[in-house]
Amino acid sequence: MKTISGAQLLIKFLEERGVRYVAGVPGGAALPLYDALEASGLTHILARHEQGAGFIAQGLARATGFPGVTFATSGPGATNLVTAIADAYADSIPLLAVTGQVPRALIGTDAFQEVDACALFSKITRHSYFVNSASELYDILPQAWDYLTSRRPGPVHIDIPKDVQKEEVELKSFSKPAKSLSVIDKTKIAEAARRIQQSARPVLYVGGGIVHAGASAILETFARRHNIPVVSSLMGLGAFPSSDTLFYGMLGMHAAPYTNKIMHEADLLIAIGVRFDDRATGKLAEFCPDAEVIHIDIDARELGKLRVPQLAIEGDARAVLERIFAAMENPRPREAWHARIGGLRAAHPLAYPANTDSGMHFMKHLARHLGADDMVATDVGQHQMWAAQLLPFERPRRWLTSGGLGTMGFGLPAAIGAAFATGGRSRVICVSGDGSLLMNIQELATLAEWNLPVKIILIDNGHLGLVRQQQELFFANRFSACEFKKPTDFARVAAAFGIAVFSYDAGNPTMIADFLAAEGPALMHVRVAREDKVFPMVAPGASNLEMIVS
Repeated sequence: MKTISGAQLLIKFLEERGVRYVAGVPGGAALPLYDALEASGLTHILARHEQGAGFIAQGLARATGFPGVTFATSGPGATNLVTAIADAYADSIPLLAVTGQVPRALIGTDAFQEVDACALFSKITRHSYFVNSASELYDILPQAWDYLTSRRPGPVHIDIPKDVQKEEVELKSFSKPAKSLSVIDKTKIAEAARRIQQSARPVLYVGGGIVHAGASAILETFARRHNIPVVSSLMGLGAFPSSDTLFYGMLGMHAAPYTNKIMHEADLLIAIGVRFDDRATGKLAEFCPDAEVIHIDIDARELGKLRVPQLAIEGDARAVLERIFAAMENPRPREAWHARIGGLRAAHPLAYPANTDSGMHFMKHLARHLGADDMVATDVGQHQMWAAQLLPFERPRRWLTSGGLGTMGFGLPAAIGAAFATGGRSRVICVSGDGSLLMNIQELATLAEWNLPVKIILIDNGHLGLVRQQQELFFANRFSACEFKKPTDFARVAAAFGIAVFSYDAGNPTMIADFLAAEGPALMHVRVAREDKVFPMVAPGASNLEMIVS
């Protein structure tokens, strides 16, 4: 009888499922895993912090749709992963987190680096498993993979005691969990087709669910065939080509004014793969007040959770859209609606500040240098919103950002993961802020070690910019803990890690091309004024029509 250790069994499973990369940081309780990993064909990406490892794995997953994998040891290794896992849960990202645990005999004794990892992760994963014996892995691993790859994706956690990793079991085949088939209600498909056909002012409101379902192609076909304008949540950018004349950008807190006004006048909202998040809807009671709602989502818990729809359809976005498309009659031109939208767009444009060295003007110049295959990973803050407002995204999985959790420190490690995912076939640009980059700046060492062609654009105003903006607008200029009183010399820091450095000159925006063409990793330092703001902005608790525009 041939035997295999629990750790070797896990690695064998990952290889069989097509995993190529594991991001992580080793430690005592995970050393059997790392010993098995060394003998495998998998490539390990040694991060400098477990949170960085989690976001590197997320970058791989977000760029491809294929589950990312991260390893950590027990205790602080597991706790350092919490934010990356919570971030993946908020944005429905398939991420497998494997943590080592102290040996079974020591559990409950407050042993060195002992933490109840399953208790930590149970509320921020689709499932958290504790492995009592190596033989259990034959059932747990296929179940975990099914959670990662079926229905609404999300993170899964597996906690494996060190002695279970070393335990020998008989080598055999893995079990195959039964697939649950989702049945789409035919009567609801017919009703959706009827409502859309009759609508005079419909809008397609699309989110990350379109990306996860691979539904971009049918969305394009559907919108163009039936002349329906499209708006996107932050997570849905790239689901529909931004250059298409039917696309009217991101809605919500930092949308162009015309986008929110279009939404306000709609008579039918076809919401697909969205959560009606507060940053998108503003004051929910005043969001699209005259519109009936068709809500399509793979997760039944989202249907009616915030906005009660007139028609709720549970199902995969691509499958549902394909069925509605097949049931639709001849298209309506909706000429009056498109004329009205054109008027709204002309009357309520996205305005630029007068100073040309602003963040918005920089993003406008950057946009001219980006191609359809370029990937942009961002951190969280003003720079993120400027990028969402102004950068073009023609395809899905080219926009990688922390939406639901809004995690500073996401951008750099996510860009590293995306660079591994693309294998050099696409450029990867990380747009960050001075506050955000400092959150995981140690991953510059990982970037330099692998010499990945990631281009970091650092928007530096010496502050936590969005915090300062809100304190100015809503807290009577009481600036509390938002200023970095001793500026960081980012050029010297990046150079110390072996990263090439460029300093942006607003009078010479063509230098962006030279920066993007540089070999290997590089950082461009872009200074903006501390008073620079993201406009428009909807105040917390206000409706989307109550936009502060300047």
